Amino acid sequence: MSERKFEKFTDPRGGTAIGVRVVTRAAATELAGKTEDGAVKVRLVAAPAGNPEANRELIGFLAEKLGVTPDKIEIVAGQDKSDKIISIEGISALTVEEKLFS
Repeated sequence: MSERKFEKFTDPRGGTAIGVRVVTRAAATELAGKTEDGAVKVRLVAAPAGNPEANRELIGFLAEKLGVTPDKIEIVAGQDKSDKIISIEGISALTVEEKLFS
């Protein structure tokens, strides 16, 4: 992955920012744990990772898992890459961690 550190989720301005690594061409869209550097790993059916369809699939999947509407989630970096930074408005880092990993 890049030189960014993803060990912790952060709480910027009323929301959360998380690192996500996307793996495409999976049999099912699913959460696949965390990478060694702490990014959330998500498997997507769509391909490739930078494709707009894959980005929509990722946002829809995260919105469903987190119980927010898709318009509250934005890919703020890495739109055309496998490694992305996602901003989620109106939800704390603790809540994100609980909803994704408990």
